[in-house]
Amino acid sequence: MPSFKDATAIVGIGQTRFARQLRESEKALACRAILAALDDAGIAPSEVDAFASYTMEETDEVEVAKAIGAGDVTFFSKAGYGGGGSCATVGHLAAAIATGQAGVGVAWRSRKRGSGPRPWTNTTVQLPTPAQWTRPFGLLRPADEIAMLARRHMHEYGTTRDHLFNVALACRNRANQNPAAMMYDRPLTRDMYMTSRWISEPLCLFDNCLETDGALACVVVSAERARDCRTRPVYVHSAAQGLPAQHHGMVNYWTDDPLSGPAWTAARHLWKQADFGPEDVDVAQIYDAFTALIPLSLEGYGFCGRGEGGAFTEGGALETGGRLPLNTGGGGLSEAYVHGFNLITEGVKQLRGTSTAQVPDAATCLVTAGEGVPTSALLLRAA
Repeated sequence: MPSFKDATAIVGIGQTRFARQLRESEKALACRAILAALDDAGIAPSEVDAFASYTMEETDEVEVAKAIGAGDVTFFSKAGYGGGGSCATVGHLAAAIATGQAGVGVAWRSRKRGSGPRPWTNTTVQLPTPAQWTRPFGLLRPADEIAMLARRHMHEYGTTRDHLFNVALACRNRANQNPAAMMYDRPLTRDMYMTSRWISEPLCLFDNCLETDGALACVVVSAERARDCRTRPVYVHSAAQGLPAQHHGMVNYWTDDPLSGPAWTAARHLWKQADFGPEDVDVAQIYDAFTALIPLSLEGYGFCGRGEGGAFTEGGALETGGRLPLNTGGGGLSEAYVHGFNLITEGVKQLRGTSTAQVPDAATCLVTAGEGVPTSALLLRAA
């Protein structure tokens, strides 16, 4: 089977500042992040000939290409399912560049969720068919849907709120080391967590991601071109997407096994292409729109057995120096929530050795997109 293992590399990353409310438009934020990433790589905007973004991105490649001064564009794509598309954008660019369809690719996400509307509040848009069977009966928000999966995991495997707190705390501790994080100067304690208000039981305030305005971008080129770029390259070792059979959104309750979600499908393909396995991952950036997604992902990507995701978090396993240092920039829970793109850029920082919570000698990194929806993942390798 053809492989693009290590054939491409991320050579530039950029971001705007993160805040609950920024004045600039999503287009302006996108262009700032993209231009910063290109400058980081030492590549002129006129050399960009490929774009990849999310279907939920409201700034399209036509407007971005004009605004940054790109040349002729020969590849462009969009990945679906909100946060499930984050890693797919890089995977699409890697495939296009490895097969000669383009030379310099840019992926980005720009979002004004902190100051903008919630997607599910737009009642003028007809509900997709699956949502007609859930939202009228109270499963309105993603938090409500993930709460069902969390309760199921608690019921079947004994996962506790302390396990979810371990996730929230690890992300907050790393954000407290990251000056760019929205929660940089706001520590979290167990008492704060346990006494916070419910959002959708059993998920409390600190089980839910931030609401953020901001944008991020990265630049992908061939491994050969990467040797001439300004920064240390980070190779795209493996990439995968996953949509399991008979999947039904985040609730997934029409399948025989609701807790065996898209991560399991993506993981099989991801590891099949790779030269290393879960035991060889030095640091992970795992999608954390909700704390409950972490145990599900730990199981799906093979870091522990089925039902062991909660227990895996014990004993500081997710902290720096633990079994699997996690979301070292603070993640969606405590750095910024921009549909997971900050997990990609943080993975690059770790393998460059420039993270604010650097894992010593990190050489391999797993980055995942949203579990619960059709998803994607990347394995990154240091040069």
